[in-house]
Amino acid sequence: MLYPNLAGQFGSLLTVGTKAAFPAAPPGDFKINQAGVFYQQAAKTYVIHLDKATQFSLQGKTLADQLTSESAVKDTDGSYWIGLYQRCVHLGCTVPFRDDCISFKCPCHGSHYNVTGEYLDGPAPRSLDRFALSFNGEDVVIDTGTLNNLVPHPDDTTRLIPVPTVQCSA
Repeated sequence: MLYPNLAGQFGSLLTVGTKAAFPAAPPGDFKINQAGVFYQQAAKTYVIHLDKATQFSLQGKTLADQLTSESAVKDTDGSYWIGLYQRCVHLGCTVPFRDDCISFKCPCHGSHYNVTGEYLDGPAPRSLDRFALSFNGEDVVIDTGTLNNLVPHPDDTTRLIPVPTVQCSA
């Protein structure tokens, strides 16, 4: 059986830039393509880079386990990285990051996700899907062939960061 060669294309490992191209930020300071959240068209991915001073809602082993289950990667400087797939898990629309809401809001049916891709409200059945993210030296690599679609609606025992206080209208 023959398979297409996807090297360098969506469905394979894609180097999206160097670490320096994605400045970290605390969740409340995210600005699309400036700080904390960066859209990478070739990988159909939002690269999330959480500052090492990010205040998580969980602690200790519970936090470590939840970060692992949500495909977050801890860097040597103490910051955290996540590769979020751009598609809404409700019906597949592209979900934009909204600077005015400091969150992702689907324009099709209103599903709403925080900066780490965790479900906030709307018809989505789970949190945003994530790609495996890794580093090759200083390069950031997204494995668009490895999707984590198992992150459920969070609750107080699994939510990584507090629910944003900014209201997000349609």
